[in-house]
Amino acid sequence: MSVPVKVGAVVITMGNRPGELRALLESVAAQDGDPVEVVVVGNGSPVPDLPAGVRTIELPENLGIPGGRNAGIEAFGPGGRDVDILLFLDDDGLLARTDTAELCRQAFAADPRLGIISFRIADPASGVTQRRHVPRLRAADPMRSSRVTTFLGGANAVRTAVFQQVGTLPEEFFYAHEETDLAWRALDAGWMIDYRSDMVLYHPATAPSRHAVYHRMVARNRVWLARRNLPAPLVPVYLGVWLLLTLLRRPRVAALRAWFGGFREGWTTPCGPRRPMKWRTVWRLTRLGRPPVI
Repeated sequence: MSVPVKVGAVVITMGNRPGELRALLESVAAQDGDPVEVVVVGNGSPVPDLPAGVRTIELPENLGIPGGRNAGIEAFGPGGRDVDILLFLDDDGLLARTDTAELCRQAFAADPRLGIISFRIADPASGVTQRRHVPRLRAADPMRSSRVTTFLGGANAVRTAVFQQVGTLPEEFFYAHEETDLAWRALDAGWMIDYRSDMVLYHPATAPSRHAVYHRMVARNRVWLARRNLPAPLVPVYLGVWLLLTLLRRPRVAALRAWFGGFREGWTTPCGPRRPMKWRTVWRLTRLGRPPVI
């Protein structure tokens, strides 16, 4: 008899969306197959009343998105080893189907090198998937599943063996690009990442710039991402391309000022350990359609 595949879920919350959180947890509880064990992390805030059986952690301070998710991972043992798969779900999301956990079990069982699955995010009112939620350059068709080089932080599944091999999310980042940092480390270790259009998380359409720290942290963490992970010759190329793209988008003066402040901060502050990816990983990324210069 085959050993059952254990699935857990990590949800971080600021405690300000109790209705949406409860609806999400109900959609997780409704999943087909063996029950999904859930840990809700209060990221510097109390956790609201939740259904019976949901485990909770209340962090004394806001550790940011990667720090909060790492606390959830460790709740399942070092590197999440007490389960085989962990789902990471935004607290204002909702699993659209009852077979998502089972589809994850099947996908990981069918492909031993598959390490991460990125779900499709769709607006619950319109059903539209925003272009930025398709983690590849050719994003015009969100219904096409494919291999990709990164994933969406609030709608994904990770084989916990990935964490045990390459480590968890970079807590220094606090917000922005932490998923790509983990994705590059996983790809460098030989894992693959899939975008699956049939695994859907409903989530209201939003703009990432709604966060006050968006422009500064996006720029800072982009520099940290390159400094930590890219071979030295590619660091200035990657950052030069993103500088040009930022200018071409013609952001408001205040946003541009914040972006350049973050860009400067990325060069002048510690970024954590540097482990440049192998050149064969650069080639793998290129063959997957996203060379690490954009």
